Amino acid sequence: MSKVEEPSGLNSPVSSTPTVQPQAYDDEIDLLELWRALWRGKWIVLSFTLVFSVASVFYALSLPNMYKSTAVLAPAQSSGGGLGSLAGQFGGLASLAGIDIGGGGSIKTAEALEILQSWAFIEEFIQEQNIAPQVFAVKGWNAETNELIYNTEIYNPNNQAWTLELPKGKQAEPSSWELYGRFREYLSVGEDKVSGFTSLSIEYFSPEVAKVWVDALLNKINSKLKARDAEDSQKNVSFLKQQIEETPLASMQSVFYDLIEEQTKTLMLAKGSTEYVFKTVSESRVPEEKSKPKRALICIFGAMLGGLLGCIIALVRGLKGEGLKGGGVKNGDKESGTSQA
Repeated sequence: MSKVEEPSGLNSPVSSTPTVQPQAYDDEIDLLELWRALWRGKWIVLSFTLVFSVASVFYALSLPNMYKSTAVLAPAQSSGGGLGSLAGQFGGLASLAGIDIGGGGSIKTAEALEILQSWAFIEEFIQEQNIAPQVFAVKGWNAETNELIYNTEIYNPNNQAWTLELPKGKQAEPSSWELYGRFREYLSVGEDKVSGFTSLSIEYFSPEVAKVWVDALLNKINSKLKARDAEDSQKNVSFLKQQIEETPLASMQSVFYDLIEEQTKTLMLAKGSTEYVFKTVSESRVPEEKSKPKRALICIFGAMLGGLLGCIIALVRGLKGEGLKGGGVKNGDKESGTSQA
């Protein structure tokens, strides 16, 4: 019996599912289209640049001139000498007795800088100089008349009265903390770790007032620490003399005599020196040129900011309106998929 052959291709599977090619995405940024979007929005860019430029010019012109007066200082005391050697030999003994024999000029200078910038010191300085209105209520300076310009909503210079409106129960006069915060905006202290020099600066509306304040601050910090050390030295000498009378040991008496000698030197230095902590290297001067504002930089920055913001808005509008390529399915891929289906 002959075998009937089946037609070829009968058992071969027939694919009824259309072949779908993978979709291709275009993630590249078309720089030409970006440039076209910017060009289409050129009036937006120009408008924002112009508006920001004009606004920055008005803002720069509204800022008052500020003048900086600076004094360069050096430590008036050195860490060497007899006091430094005694600090190494008998520092522990003196500290047990409650006597401070000093730690050198660098420590004294660092202490003076901290006191100079402290709230209590600045509050005392403002009260002694009677400059609260100048610190808190001045908004400019008239170069022609050499007079300060006060903000009359805060202070009336004619009757010397504070006009600041505050809730009931509060005084119109600014608080000590407010005066301290405003004065710290004018004061700047810098220390060069390499050379050891210190710069004391006041940046204020009036160049003459800036110099006066720098000199007054320097005199006050020197006087304050000089008076404090003189008082401490007198107390230490009295205490050491009492210890000599109560101590029968000759070796301890010798140590106390050495300490009295050094305390006497400190007392003489404090009474005889006007530059006790800081020695003036470069005296302060009345500045002739303003230190700020930098009006040209303000105007340039304003124009750049406006141009950048205008470019961003022009690109966003162009992307939405024209549909730049970037993440969508290509038209050819869509047509291929449709025909295969």
